[in-house]
Amino acid sequence: MNYEPTPVAPASSAWVAFSYIGFGVAILMICAGLYFVPMEPMAKAYFGMASVLLIQACITLTKTLRDDHESKRLINRLDHVKTEKLLSDAASR
Repeated sequence: MNYEPTPVAPASSAWVAFSYIGFGVAILMICAGLYFVPMEPMAKAYFGMASVLLIQACITLTKTLRDDHESKRLINRLDHVKTEKLLSDAASR
């Protein structure tokens, strides 16, 4: 049996641009909000660091979920089985 991976259509350039613009606008809004809100500088710094850590956690979670999804795809499991069979055949010789 020859299993070929299912081709996945890449994201359009408009979608990629929309994603980058949305991310930039969100960062700009957070920065403007922290700058203009009447609050002590230490509180602004706290919320600024919390915003940075939240963004980092969102990126990490997205990457982890994507990696988990990719690892469960049938083609990846079939490739893993093929590799294990080749290794076991090579070890038995």
